[in-house]
Amino acid sequence: MRSVGDWLAEYGESHRNPTNKLLHWICVPLIVLSILGLLWTLPRPAFLAALPTWLNWASIVAAAALIYYTLLSPRLTLGVAVAFVALLWLTLQLSHLPWPLWQTSLVIFVAAWIGQFIGHAVEGRRPSFFKDVQFLMIGPLWLVAALYRGTAYHR
Repeated sequence: MRSVGDWLAEYGESHRNPTNKLLHWICVPLIVLSILGLLWTLPRPAFLAALPTWLNWASIVAAAALIYYTLLSPRLTLGVAVAFVALLWLTLQLSHLPWPLWQTSLVIFVAAWIGQFIGHAVEGRRPSFFKDVQFLMIGPLWLVAALYRGTAYHR
């Protein structure tokens, strides 16, 4: 398995332009938010019916992602976990809007991906996930790693 340092270094190669970086700081969290929102709207399995409503596909997928991140870097996983809790809380707040959550999530998803592709057009490099789909999971980790700079973020 590749190390977290390998993943982050390769991801960083196509994220050097300041405009592209800024757009990623805005758009990556929005994409995660929109995916959580879309997952939140899926019907809950019957075995979850008696449990709190926040235990749904969004929280289940977030937990699975945290397991993946833990395999790469337990330290970075802590930062991602904090971000996921905040994004899940925001998803819950968005679910109280007077229109369906899936509509809000879809608009955010499309707008954020447009922002990502604009950033890569400015960068002049293709998004990393065109090379390996796992890079879709590395974007949030790359942002957390940037917040951790100055500390040892490798396992």
